[in-house]
Amino acid sequence: MAGVLDSVNQRTQLVGQNRLELLLFKLQGDQIYGINVFKVKEVLQCPKLTMMPKRHPVVRGVAHIRGGTIPILDMGMATGQMPIPEDKIDNCFVIITEYNRKTQGFLVSGVERIVNLNWEEMHPPPKGAGRDNYLTAVTRLDNHLIEIIDVEKILAEVAPSRDSVAEEFIEKVKVEENKAHHVLVVDDSAVARRQIVHCMEAVGVEVTTKNDGRQALDYLRSLVADGSSIDDHLSLMISDVEMPEMDGYTLTTNCKNDPALKPLYIMLHTSLSGVFNKAMVAKVGADDFMAKFSPDELAHKVNSILEQVSAARKR
Repeated sequence: MAGVLDSVNQRTQLVGQNRLELLLFKLQGDQIYGINVFKVKEVLQCPKLTMMPKRHPVVRGVAHIRGGTIPILDMGMATGQMPIPEDKIDNCFVIITEYNRKTQGFLVSGVERIVNLNWEEMHPPPKGAGRDNYLTAVTRLDNHLIEIIDVEKILAEVAPSRDSVAEEFIEKVKVEENKAHHVLVVDDSAVARRQIVHCMEAVGVEVTTKNDGRQALDYLRSLVADGSSIDDHLSLMISDVEMPEMDGYTLTTNCKNDPALKPLYIMLHTSLSGVFNKAMVAKVGADDFMAKFSPDELAHKVNSILEQVSAARKR
């Protein structure tokens, strides 16, 4: 799979165009799944796996790759399907990914190809799929339904992390003053939305959530449709980057190009590569960026932003 990762300079050409690259793969069966190439570090034939005592059943073992030890998760098993049989693992592939500041590998039966798509072609999972599905989006390609896996949901179940803000920090926050602030949270992952909302509630702010950039932009425009200032309604927008219909980069660009929405403070909050995102913040006009997910860091950052907003409003 040489060439899976393009250079940052090449990838930046997708920014602001509402486009993405998907790595397509299969588990057991003919269904095709997808994962954003930005999150893929490497694809390789499954290396030798070492068993771990008291491991989560989804973790098939650990592999020594590029001088590091990486947990290898059976993606099919993690999404409620049958595990890959032991005698077939050697013929499978591992997709090495970086999510939320952590590196892990996902065991899949086959890797197909990389495709370049428009986020407008990505749609939320059908409502009939239920609340517990493992999808963030679906799309059609060559008459095949492509399902985009909610990796954040998988990781939250296999290796749950703390999503509450430390008590010692909350004690220092001026919660009563923060109740005057309203924050918009935009993320297609229900797990991520819940995590962020918990942080916002801990520091006392009012929260509205939207599932994708299109919903968020429509909501923002409705707020200022009467000619009022966006500052009268919101103090901050926290947006994911990867979302169906409209990604966070395009949402930010639309906001900053709209005089009525331009004053809104926008922080991109995503599990994508931090190095890549720092380069993109200036390009799309976002005010800040933070890698997912540290509840204390997020709460501290948001509280600092709200203090800046409060000071600016008093001038």
